[in-house]
Amino acid sequence: MTTYNLRALPAALIVAMAAIGLPAVAQTSATTTTTTTATTPAMPATTQPTVTERAKETGKEAVDATERGAKKAYHATKNTAEKAADATEHGAKKAYRKTKEVGGEAVDATESGAKKAYRKTKEVGGKAVDATESGAKKAYSATKHGVQKAGDATANVAHKTADGMRTAGDKIGEKIPGTEQNEAAKAAGKQ
Repeated sequence: MTTYNLRALPAALIVAMAAIGLPAVAQTSATTTTTTTATTPAMPATTQPTVTERAKETGKEAVDATERGAKKAYHATKNTAEKAADATEHGAKKAYRKTKEVGGEAVDATESGAKKAYRKTKEVGGKAVDATESGAKKAYSATKHGVQKAGDATANVAHKTADGMRTAGDKIGEKIPGTEQNEAAKAAGKQ
């Protein structure tokens, strides 16, 4: 078995497979080592590990492989987390600078707009004041002129009324004996 396969399988499965396969290997090696020919000198017998020892060895290899895989996964996760943190920090700095830049432009635009609005209001307000003042002067002049005309018309009417009343009084006086108007009318031959 390769290290790659050991990482993929859980340690318990590896131990179980070792427990099944080791007795067969042990029997094969035992028969191989016990058969000797007369022509070959007897080799010293090497002791084969027991099933328990092989299971321990296989379990230790599985633990080591799992530990190596865990370390690699830890380092890969750590590196990825550091890269992600760096990228996030870099992105946050860019976003901050862009927000600051756009915010500054917005402040400048608002300030410029406020200044323009102030100048326009002041200009329009000045025109409105001038127009109101001019309108007030015109209205005053028209009112004054109208009042004078009305006064003149009233005076004319009053004069005409007074004249009419004098004339009517004179005519009435002509008919009343002993009045100046009666005497004047007699002298003029009107009666």
